[in-house]
Amino acid sequence: MSRIGKQPIECPADVKVSVDGTVITFAKGKETRTLDTKGNVGANVEGQTLTFTTNSDHRQDRAYWGTYRALAANIVTGLTTGFSKQLEINGVGYRAAVKGTVLNLQLGYSHDINYDIPAGMEITVEKNVITIKGSDKQQVGQVAAEIRAFRAPEPYKGKGVKYSDETIVRKAGKTSKK
Repeated sequence: MSRIGKQPIECPADVKVSVDGTVITFAKGKETRTLDTKGNVGANVEGQTLTFTTNSDHRQDRAYWGTYRALAANIVTGLTTGFSKQLEINGVGYRAAVKGTVLNLQLGYSHDINYDIPAGMEITVEKNVITIKGSDKQQVGQVAAEIRAFRAPEPYKGKGVKYSDETIVRKAGKTSKK
């Protein structure tokens, strides 16, 4: 039995939820998000409460039950408060700047890296911290991972782009033989 799947989702009053067959639609203001359950689970809306039911007691159906409940809860959270990730840049001469819809990164290569900011995302830079904000949890994490991949932190000096809550396990350098 899924402990996640059986929990109801309480939607705020400004988020409108509707179920049409296998598609659940969430709307707040001008922003609309949909979740297609593909018939794997049943969804039911009573007032502002969204509940999910499993189709059968098979292992895969119970897994879908918790998964779709978590995806729906992430959509509600994204529409109300949003998600954010922070990246730190460490290294001499490593810089970042936002120019319009492009994030310009100088990470020790012979050229600058220009990263196009996806629609619906907001990226800000203060000193050596890049903040990524958006309403889609998966997209925020994907953008953060793509930016980190340009120069992942190395274990000797800790230079590179890392998550703000990430710890880099440092290695000892070479020692001379005496």
